[in-house]
Amino acid sequence: MDSSTKPAPQSAIEIPPLSMTAPRQWSTGLCDCCKDCSSCCLTCWCPFITFGQIAEIVDKGTISCAMHATIYCLLSYTTGCECVYSYIYRSKLRQQYMLPEQPCNDCLVHCCCECCALCQEYRELKHLGFNPSLGWEGNPASKNERVVLPVMPPAVPGEMER
Repeated sequence: MDSSTKPAPQSAIEIPPLSMTAPRQWSTGLCDCCKDCSSCCLTCWCPFITFGQIAEIVDKGTISCAMHATIYCLLSYTTGCECVYSYIYRSKLRQQYMLPEQPCNDCLVHCCCECCALCQEYRELKHLGFNPSLGWEGNPASKNERVVLPVMPPAVPGEMER
C-alpha cells in the first residue's frame, strides 16, 4: 500500500449518545435526599416545579416544564392524586436509562414517597449529565446526538521531541 492510498488519520472519536445496553443501578438511593439539599428543599416546598423539570427532560422537550407543572398542580389540588401522573415519568426515566424498579413498583414509590421519588429522579438526571433546571433546550446533551471528543496520541516515553 503506497502513501497515496492510506486513509487520513482520525482526529476525533464519535461517542454515541448515552444509551444503556445493560441494566444499571440508581446513582443514589430513594432516601438520599440530603445529597442535593437545594433540589430537596425545592421539591418539599414546590414539587410541581421539580416534576415539571424532570418531565421536560424525560419527554425530550416535547412538552414544556410549565405545562407539566400545571397539570401536576391541577391534579394535586383537584384530586390529590398527582402521583398517578408523576409515576408515569419515573417509569419512562427507568426505561430510557435501564434502571431497576426499586425499592418497589413505580406507582407505589410515588404514592408513598412522592418527594423522595422526585428528588431521586432529579439527582439521577444530574448524574446522567443533565441540568433539569435548564430545561431540554438549555442542556448541551440534548442538542447533540453524538459527542465528539478529540483524540490525543498516547505519550510514549523516550520519544523524539522538537
